[in-house]
Amino acid sequence: MLNLATVVGQLKKERERARREVAGLDTALKVLGGLVSPNRRSTGAPTGTKKRSPMSAAARKRIAAAQHARWAKWKAARRSK
Repeated sequence: MLNLATVVGQLKKERERARREVAGLDTALKVLGGLVSPNRRSTGAPTGTKKRSPMSAAARKRIAAAQHARWAKWKAARRSK
């Protein structure tokens, strides 16, 4: 039984050490979270607040033509092999 009491005491010490470590991590997160202003995004992920402007028909046509030219060039290179 003495050995079991020692193990229980060690587990309690370990639990307290882990609690202090988690508290330290919480403090660090709170400090780092305060560095980001509410008006700035902390990541590159879109927030969904900015609406994208629609693409004009001419722009879509230019993009389609450029993609078509890329595919044609790629296909021609494959045929010549």
